[in-house]
Amino acid sequence: MHPFFSSPRPLVFAHRGGSALAPENSIAAFDNGLACGADGLELDVHLSRDGQVVVHHDRTLERMTTLRGPIAERSADELARANVPTLADVLARYRDARVIVELKVDSQELALAAVDVVRRSDAVERVCLGSSELRALRAARAAEPAMATSAAREEVRWALYRSWMRWPARCAAFHGYQIPEFAGTTRVVSALFVEHAHEAGLGVQVWTVDTEEDARRLIGWGVDALITDRPDLIVPAAKQG
Repeated sequence: MHPFFSSPRPLVFAHRGGSALAPENSIAAFDNGLACGADGLELDVHLSRDGQVVVHHDRTLERMTTLRGPIAERSADELARANVPTLADVLARYRDARVIVELKVDSQELALAAVDVVRRSDAVERVCLGSSELRALRAARAAEPAMATSAAREEVRWALYRSWMRWPARCAAFHGYQIPEFAGTTRVVSALFVEHAHEAGLGVQVWTVDTEEDARRLIGWGVDALITDRPDLIVPAAKQG
């Protein structure tokens, strides 16, 4: 299993820093999530107008900032004044944390820019790139094979089908899964799926886990990490097993 996914106990990642406790994807949220005891952070990235990798979930700015319009039309300096940090800033501030970086646009340009930031931050071993879109992840994998990537949506579908059919596990281009327990009415995560993934040397990290009951059930199935908006609740639950 890739070192990013490997741990002797279930890891906890603060989803967008722990968005139930502080404004999502902000330095305040990241500080608080790690202060709650989370092992790492999950965050989302886009490109600014001047090509910087910036940390924000939506394509537009109005939901979380005083600015309006597409994030791609603003410079990194403008965004910083609205409390939108760069990925480089986050990686420099939290040098001991594992970081899940979600590429929010199906863009090879964004993928390659994110890889470049991670390399320059000397963070290849503690970052995992994720995306629902395969094209962006293929570009990242080709650019930096040593960096962990999670499965794209298409790859998750195939893995789920293989686990249902109980076909033998096989090697994959990715290193693990960052997935919900359910996608609509379809169960994605189960004890069988986790077993199938582990047979292939792949980790399973589950989002978004916000109750102690859900955490205990998933840990019982052997998942490798819980991604949560409530690190204050889930960190103690994960430690108790």
